[in-house]
Amino acid sequence: MKRISWDQYFMAQSHLLALRSTCTRLAVGATIVRDKRIIAGGYNGSIAGGDHCIDKGCYVIDNHCVRTIHAEMNAILQCAKFGVPTAGAEIYVTHFPCLQCCKAIIQAGIKTVYYAEDYKNHPYAIELFEQAGVNVEKVELTDPVIDFRKMNA
Repeated sequence: MKRISWDQYFMAQSHLLALRSTCTRLAVGATIVRDKRIIAGGYNGSIAGGDHCIDKGCYVIDNHCVRTIHAEMNAILQCAKFGVPTAGAEIYVTHFPCLQCCKAIIQAGIKTVYYAEDYKNHPYAIELFEQAGVNVEKVELTDPVIDFRKMNA
């Protein structure tokens, strides 16, 4: 039996985290990795103990749900909460990070972003990643480890 690659392993973890999302518009998962070890994970949803979109509906302002915290931000904040350094780490995200998450990723010192799906890739986010020297690489989940489509059906 052939083992899956590290990229596929960590991307599969991000897709698994996305299954915990409480957003009804888009389920996103993020895994922060340092030295081939998972140091944090996050999914998009509401603040701990708050109302969730799956229960109360989305709270949309200017075509954006303000109720949710993005997966990348949740993972970075988890590191901050527990004192886990993110400098030099990598992040695996199911979707290309939004502009705000892009800035948080840069400020957290994360050096590589792996993402599986394009999603409103903002040109300024791409520019900021380039300016900050953050490597961005598309890594689609290809190995048939878990069929996530059947789990959502």
